[in-house]
Amino acid sequence: MCGIYLTNIPFEENLVKEKLDSISFRGPDYTDIKKVNNLTLGHLRLSILDLDARSHQPMIHENLHIVFNGEIYNYKDIKDELLKKGHNFKTESDTEVLLIGYKEWGEGILQKINGMFAFCIYNTKSNTIFSARDRLGVKPFYYYWKDAQFEICSQIRPLLKNKKINEEAVSMFLDCKFIPSPYTIAENVHKLPPGNFMKIDLNSKEFVIKEYWNLDYVKTRNIPYEDAKIELHDLLIDAVKIRLQSDVPIGSFLSGGIDSALISSIAAKVSDTPINTFSIGFKDPEYDESKIAEQYAKIIGSNHKTTICSTEDIFKLIPKLVEVYDEPFADSSALPSLLLNSVTTEHVTVALSGDGGDESFMGYHHFESLDRNETIMNIPYGIRKFLSKPALLSFFGLNSHRVRNALNTKTKNDFIENIFSRKGFLLKEKKQEYMKYYQGYKKWSSNFLQKAADLNIKLWLENDSNAKVDRASMAYSVEVRSPFIDFRVIEFARSLPMSYRYEKGRQKKILRDILKEYIPEEVFDQPKKGFAVPIGDWMRSELKEEFLSALNDDFLNKVPNLNIEKFKKILNEHMSKRHDHTENIWKLYVLSKWYNEFGFR
Repeated sequence: MCGIYLTNIPFEENLVKEKLDSISFRGPDYTDIKKVNNLTLGHLRLSILDLDARSHQPMIHENLHIVFNGEIYNYKDIKDELLKKGHNFKTESDTEVLLIGYKEWGEGILQKINGMFAFCIYNTKSNTIFSARDRLGVKPFYYYWKDAQFEICSQIRPLLKNKKINEEAVSMFLDCKFIPSPYTIAENVHKLPPGNFMKIDLNSKEFVIKEYWNLDYVKTRNIPYEDAKIELHDLLIDAVKIRLQSDVPIGSFLSGGIDSALISSIAAKVSDTPINTFSIGFKDPEYDESKIAEQYAKIIGSNHKTTICSTEDIFKLIPKLVEVYDEPFADSSALPSLLLNSVTTEHVTVALSGDGGDESFMGYHHFESLDRNETIMNIPYGIRKFLSKPALLSFFGLNSHRVRNALNTKTKNDFIENIFSRKGFLLKEKKQEYMKYYQGYKKWSSNFLQKAADLNIKLWLENDSNAKVDRASMAYSVEVRSPFIDFRVIEFARSLPMSYRYEKGRQKKILRDILKEYIPEEVFDQPKKGFAVPIGDWMRSELKEEFLSALNDDFLNKVPNLNIEKFKKILNEHMSKRHDHTENIWKLYVLSKWYNEFGFR
């Protein structure tokens, strides 16, 4: 895992180095900058495969130059295929396989590779650049384009100098707590969407973006449950195996949840030696899962390390959050993610994780809520609107937020979207321009839960979960690999009957039944506490002055489209313990810190 950079803007080399130094944590092992014709290519290397200098980047093969971030997990199979075609190799790296594979198949290489990646290949012969991002958006890819001048980078920080803030993106952030692709916080800077490639013709000064992969219409297989379980288990074993390839120490994150327990269990089974597992715990038992993780570790025979954290440990990471999440990002679970990686980096360079299991196997609480409220959503809207009167709801004991939301929401699709967006709650003017890029979920399946899962994968997985994991791990030069985000696992899961994945009172059914082969159900069948921290309580106590100071009138008046009067009302409600508005207050706090860090006014 690394950092890439490419530009045709004639910057001095010392300025390019300064840009790369600002994200040096992505690749502390080696940095190189090369001028090729009118282009500058830069690379930060975190050495994982073939640690020899021969695998440094930018790498050259004949007329092709590459900068590459990520891993190609099936590179050995592709290499064997290329050897049979007469190609020769000088390294043992996946970078060279990707480069020669592009030489052989052009953009067709994207259909062959399985991995997490963002790369650029410059062809000196045709004077063109071919770039691509992996199918699920695990690896980041930012680009600036204006008047045929461009910059490409793994993070946005090196691209922000002299840029104007994208006011529309601020509204998106206040709705979603992240900025969805292809948008970014800066004008003329974009994210390349997952499953897309970009071609730049330096002769005609034109560029084009095309999709090479996406979710598709669901075709539910007629497969017996036991057969599906065996097939999924085999697929997960392979997804774990190919992610264990490394020339540096490797381990696995292990929380109290089912997903990390299953990935760690499989890794322990297929590994020749006991694996290293890592978890963090909290002194507050309401948030602590470390004891469950330790039970798992004992059963699977891993070398386990638990780090118990204090409130102070989390406080200290708030500046780090702004430093490495160089766009506004308000998922507070990024803080314990940073802490976990800060511990892990002392022992290993690569870690497996259970991220991505909840999306495909209906693990989140909102799937249960959707299932519970679907019957209400099937009632015509006019009748629901009448039934939404508070007195009527209280009489029947149904006056909950979710029931009110179901009664007052026009369509099922709106109900799904409300999970991921506050739809203008903090804004003067509601703006949801970004949703035009996320309409596929409406047509790929007729199943209510699958629709939600598909939007979860397309909108939330890339922009929240993947961004969180990438920045938190890279901040400490750790590479995280997630077997559940193998596109084969996602495609397979979507082909299964919903009843195999979701059962009332038993979410992630098929994963639970596979995990029983490794860990007794009475051990893992415990309430999931999530990767949360009590930010809302801290706002009212230890961090009260810090929050009130950051959320001052001077700052609030600088936030475009913010309904200041409404925000002050909810801030007061939260501080007086009348309501919990943690998420919305945290968004504004993170934004204030970002404004200060980058000097935007």
